[in-house]
Amino acid sequence: MTSLVLGPLLRYVDATSATIWVEASTATTVRVTAGGREAVARTFAVHGHHYALVELTGLEPGSRSPYTVLLGDEQVWPSNDPVFADFPPSVISTLEPGKPLRLAFGSCRVSVDHDEEGTEKFGVDAMRAYALFMAGITESDSEDPGERWPDLALYLGDQVYADETSDEMRAFIERRRDPQQAPWYELKDYEEYAHLYRLAWSDPANRWLLSTLPSAMIFDDHDIRDDWNTSWTWRQDMEATSWWHDRVVGGLASYWVHQHLGNLGPEERHADELWKQISSHDGPGELDVSDALDALADRADQHPETYRWSYSRDFDSQARLVVVDSRAARVLDPEHRSMLDEGELMWLDALLQGDVDHLLIGTSLPFLLAPGLHHIESFGEAIAEGAWGPPGMVLGEWARKRADLEHWGAFERGFRDVAEIVLEVATGRRGRAPRTITFLSGDVHHSYVAEAWPRDGLAASRILQAVCSPIRNPLPKGMRGFTALAAARATGAVARLLSLAGRVRPEPIRWAVTQGPWYDNNLAVLELAPEGIRMWWNAGSVVDGVTERPALTRVATLDAIG
Repeated sequence: MTSLVLGPLLRYVDATSATIWVEASTATTVRVTAGGREAVARTFAVHGHHYALVELTGLEPGSRSPYTVLLGDEQVWPSNDPVFADFPPSVISTLEPGKPLRLAFGSCRVSVDHDEEGTEKFGVDAMRAYALFMAGITESDSEDPGERWPDLALYLGDQVYADETSDEMRAFIERRRDPQQAPWYELKDYEEYAHLYRLAWSDPANRWLLSTLPSAMIFDDHDIRDDWNTSWTWRQDMEATSWWHDRVVGGLASYWVHQHLGNLGPEERHADELWKQISSHDGPGELDVSDALDALADRADQHPETYRWSYSRDFDSQARLVVVDSRAARVLDPEHRSMLDEGELMWLDALLQGDVDHLLIGTSLPFLLAPGLHHIESFGEAIAEGAWGPPGMVLGEWARKRADLEHWGAFERGFRDVAEIVLEVATGRRGRAPRTITFLSGDVHHSYVAEAWPRDGLAASRILQAVCSPIRNPLPKGMRGFTALAAARATGAVARLLSLAGRVRPEPIRWAVTQGPWYDNNLAVLELAPEGIRMWWNAGSVVDGVTERPALTRVATLDAIG
């Protein structure tokens, strides 16, 4: 009998349509019903796994409809498994035109048990704490009406850790191969990635959350490997190994299936050449796209300009969300080094426009890192590229790889290009200036808010950076003092002098950390209120020693601005 292996995940949802992702145990048809509507899709195969993406249309705007999933003729969701007994039915909540957008966001979440041992080591999973709160199983210490239901969750990278594996993942690896051989206990191929996603998304609370809260996602380095695409020499070191090719192909192929497809709206998805093959298949049996998907992943790795992982969507005239790939699209050639290749930058340039109330830019790496860190990274890039001659190049490259100097500041050309585009939007040279331009990011395992201003002149838009990291993977305590120091204005000034010594030109914007940093495991929520933009950060806290049912606690709040 066919069973539900993973999912359902509620992915792209707009005012009248919804996309539901599932993995089944065998080839089958998947039927979804909600709000008096029904849609059916056949599974497609990837390396022995069976997936379907079901597109349900004709829903009522602003409606909330319980839904069912059938594999063949067997209903598999809602599940009759007792672990879901306390959870309400999964629903599809379509967008209501004109309703202020509410968006949850965060990054960096390890998949370990939620027992006492896992909680002691990694803290409470903020995503799971929010799931229990949304389900009405636990409460918040600062609940306001309607807070339970965001319109969308944006996961900004490191949903899976391919290089820092849990005990459960290690046990799976040991059953397949000898972990004393490369790549050791890191992931090797697609099959191991598929199991890692299963571990990440199978906890009952998180599985229910993913089934009822629409989600958008983008990768970061740990989805492939720590410091992925730091520099040209990093890349050459990896490609010289015997295992890197299978890792990156397996990682990008599994990302396409598990995360990327569901990010896209119907129009974008149906423009994807591989999805065209899947959706148009009408032959006998299940379509196996393993070879075609591996070829796509290999090509996207070797020639990133041939495939775009970034995407965008509009929410009426109130907001545009642009989610930028800041990992795979990098140009690593030392002569043309940039965070974004030419095609990616042109795509972003076309989308960063005014005439919306709020412009939201999702990028896994903070665009506005604490100034002290940013200037150190730009200095490191400058000397690695020859500002201090050959000895400095060796020192700079060593420091870049050793100290993770690979954020936007370490790709100064790309930083400057995007900053100049943002200033054009903020000063009204690309249509009516938005009330706010807000970067949403993760990666750095601490959370904060920064604000930026033009170096010369004034902007009509408030330019913000909001970081929520980690969801569950706390920064080591020994690093917390360093990040707090880097956020200080005095540190930024000293580091700026250092970057000037590396002949780094002044950036077109100035910025400062205005709130934070704080170090809790968090899931943040952004709301476009009539008076501007509000944000708050939520953590889970253990009550009466019961680690499995943490309460939701408000960590920080940013009052409405804009």
